[in-house]
Amino acid sequence: MKDDAKSRKDRLRDHLKVSILTLSLRPGADLDEADLSDAFGLSRTPLREVFRQLAGEGYLDLRTNRSARVSEMSYTTLRDFFLAAPMIYGAILRLAALNATPAQIADLKAAQETFKAALRSGSGADRALANNRFHEVTGEMSGNVYLLPSFNRLLIDHARIGMTFYRPQGAQMSENLSVASQQHEAIIAAIEARDDAAAAQLAEDHWNLSRDQIELFVMPDALDVPMGAPPRSKPA
Repeated sequence: MKDDAKSRKDRLRDHLKVSILTLSLRPGADLDEADLSDAFGLSRTPLREVFRQLAGEGYLDLRTNRSARVSEMSYTTLRDFFLAAPMIYGAILRLAALNATPAQIADLKAAQETFKAALRSGSGADRALANNRFHEVTGEMSGNVYLLPSFNRLLIDHARIGMTFYRPQGAQMSENLSVASQQHEAIIAAIEARDDAAAAQLAEDHWNLSRDQIELFVMPDALDVPMGAPPRSKPA
């Protein structure tokens, strides 16, 4: 019975993660505890245990005497995202190159194969989730207890605001996705070679590729801002 309960909690956790990353559950949406309890056969106590875990990982916000809700995305979070992303990505990949184990490198290669398969025949959600998993593995490689929570939250919001990047948008988008895949391969090579400087430079290149596309959909006009700078406010 304990194993069955754990399996149901794991299914709920995975369901909520995928739903949040792919925007099936929108930022700020309230969770219906009764519906989730019925759907996954869980009482309130294990249900809320899953909520607490996901809140700790940045997927949910918990509120006193109110339902849990999907973590918000606002101008403030977008501003912080654009400021922090290149710095955190660079630090993570530099540490990944220094600390990765052979098993983790194998996991990263497997994640890249899944990403390439998603590019060939997967949906936009498949591509976003596969890309997210690739970067999750680099975070695991870093082995840094201070950086990893921030990186994981960054990946959540990157997946959400970058969903459009992984939808078919014509020849230019296909080319960008091909470049992204090539950069993944270069990241793997840099990590295998223990070349932390190359890995950090690839983090910058990879961020710039996705940042330009994200800005096209986050703002009415793409804005030319230095790497790490937030989007500029429009004049009143």
